[in-house]
Amino acid sequence: MRDSALFFSACFSMSNTICGFTRFLCEYTYVFFFFFFFFLPSSSSSSYCYMNPLREYDVFLSFRGLDTSHNFKSHLYAALCRKNIKTFIDDDRLKRGDEISPALVKAIKESKISVVIFSENFASSTWCLDELVEIFECKRKMGQFVIPIFFGVDPSHVRKQEGIYGIAIAKLEKRFKNNKEYYKVQKWRAALTEAASLSGWDSQVTRPESKLVEEIVDHIAKKLFCSMSSNMLVGIRISSVILVLTAVVLMFIEIGKRK
Repeated sequence: MRDSALFFSACFSMSNTICGFTRFLCEYTYVFFFFFFFFLPSSSSSSYCYMNPLREYDVFLSFRGLDTSHNFKSHLYAALCRKNIKTFIDDDRLKRGDEISPALVKAIKESKISVVIFSENFASSTWCLDELVEIFECKRKMGQFVIPIFFGVDPSHVRKQEGIYGIAIAKLEKRFKNNKEYYKVQKWRAALTEAASLSGWDSQVTRPESKLVEEIVDHIAKKLFCSMSSNMLVGIRISSVILVLTAVVLMFIEIGKRK
């Protein structure tokens, strides 16, 4: 009789344990759902085009003033403005010396996208080449997007420093040969090669100029929209993580009370 009582007591205790565990799972299933949904890596996460939303400019426009001041660059800048894309443009570069200013370096760092217009005389300007090196520093360190545009030049000449680009770099090598800043020439070469290896636009392929400008601006607008959407998703994800953590804390408080 006593054994039977102990048996039924054990069964009753086990039943209560099972019921409690079942109730626990029902109450906190959503916690584990959120945990797995928001913490496990997503296969699409690597495709996010995240850009720092706190940067001041949408676009930094790099160009050689002598080649593009009164035509393509002006048309591109006007089209960007019409789309309300905040663009930094330095129209006073012809009035200054060879060194890029700290303010210009800051503008590059404060931009989400750098658009580089490679024109005929781009490589003959140490200003433009220093600017290009700085842009790729930001690309490596800060994930900045870089869009090359080859305006009236062959992309392979930029990439391999041939043709007019080969002549320009050869002149700079001669100029800096016995100079302590000769190391810059190798940086310029590397930046030109890297830039011309990126996907961009060739004015000799996409014509007329109005179509070229339209395609570039649409591409930039899509990049910025994608970035904005990714930033929103990041914000939603952070909020959800906070919700999950709060629910976990409440769960342990409830378990403590039951004990």
